[in-house]
Amino acid sequence: MIDLYFWPTPNGYKITIMLEEIGLAYQVIPVDIGKGDQFKPEFLAISPNNRMPAIVDPDGPDGAPISIFESGAILIYLAEKTGQLMPTDPRARYEVLEWLMFQMGNVGPMLGQAHHFRNYAPDKIEYAINRYTNEGGRLYQVIDNRLADHEYLAGAYSIADIAVWPWLLGERQGQDFADYPHLSRWRDAIKARPAVIRGRDVMKDTQTVKDATADKERWNLLFGDQRARRR
Repeated sequence: MIDLYFWPTPNGYKITIMLEEIGLAYQVIPVDIGKGDQFKPEFLAISPNNRMPAIVDPDGPDGAPISIFESGAILIYLAEKTGQLMPTDPRARYEVLEWLMFQMGNVGPMLGQAHHFRNYAPDKIEYAINRYTNEGGRLYQVIDNRLADHEYLAGAYSIADIAVWPWLLGERQGQDFADYPHLSRWRDAIKARPAVIRGRDVMKDTQTVKDATADKERWNLLFGDQRARRR
């Protein structure tokens, strides 16, 4: 059984959805990022960048346990372990990896900043809000354009879709799904998948970062000096 170090965030949901899609047994080990669990030595031994999710698979590639951090790396590992949701044909494989890297290098960082400056920053900095909201809109449009003539991002449903889908939060990122009809069609189709429903239900009643601005200690752990402290 795979140990999943998890908290209900977009990156965390990538892995619960993936595990539900491929049918691997797992147990959730909560990493409460609002209480600083991500900085505990035992977690840093698995995820040295103090970010969840991370996994420990007792049955690694050589039969020995393996730990993996970074959600993109985890998705690739699980796809290769099970032979699911990533094609073996080289051209199709690289197409999936292109869109996975698009999420890792663009969608996550840029939409994460839009989300932060619009919802969590203590000061409403107009330049930052506009910069990241506008870049978010550009990325939504890239996705919408792609989906105009593709059912999924890389042809068939894959880890690329699983990576991008949880990050598209619409209004909280300053976007209106009605402006992106192809993205909306894709989003609704994925949302209806039974494995996605199960993956999104993991710890669904847990208090997350939504109230972080009202709690100075939580805010500092998530966004402030404590988060940035060298360890």
